[in-house]
Amino acid sequence: MEAGVVRTLPDLYRLGLANLVALERMGEKSAQNLLAGLEQSKQATLPRFLFGLGIRHVGESTARDLSRHFGKLDAIMDASVEQLLAVPDVGPIVAESVHAFFRQPHNREVIEQLRSCGVQWPEGEPEAQAPKPLAGKTVVLTGTLPTLSRDEAKDLLEAAGAKVAGSVSKKTDYVVAGAEAGSKLEKAQALQIPVLDEDGLRELLNRP
Repeated sequence: MEAGVVRTLPDLYRLGLANLVALERMGEKSAQNLLAGLEQSKQATLPRFLFGLGIRHVGESTARDLSRHFGKLDAIMDASVEQLLAVPDVGPIVAESVHAFFRQPHNREVIEQLRSCGVQWPEGEPEAQAPKPLAGKTVVLTGTLPTLSRDEAKDLLEAAGAKVAGSVSKKTDYVVAGAEAGSKLEKAQALQIPVLDEDGLRELLNRP
């Protein structure tokens, strides 16, 4: 930004190797790593893209709720305040904030430019409001799982209705522990909270 190479968010996806290498303290290897990371970031999810827009009052949880309720970004962008209020846990302040954000031509233009640069995510129909198997349950993730990343495990749990917490307490229902779990696992054992490995997590998710 200081060099004037990037002025807007979509400019990141228009960077070339030559532009980056010309920057101070930027070697070719670092430039290649940055470009590879940017290319990988084009494959998003709707909740993460929505959260990444920085809409006031829209955190990760609200972004997920909006995505599940509407299914597609265009539906969220075109929603009225009344339609936004129909989303679970979305109140008047959040609804007004989301509505106002997407009424700004500049914000819509940035989104269209990001799409034209190849940023994409899966979209579908609005999610049916069916009972979720882990609704009301609190789960803590700790350690490294064999095949699931932390974000993937979190997404699976939250899609099943669970709240994923960062620390273990008496209110925790399950702890999912992988390699090098550390103090969270010890606290779960001390509190006699059920501890699951990755297979146990998948079994929990697949329960009717």
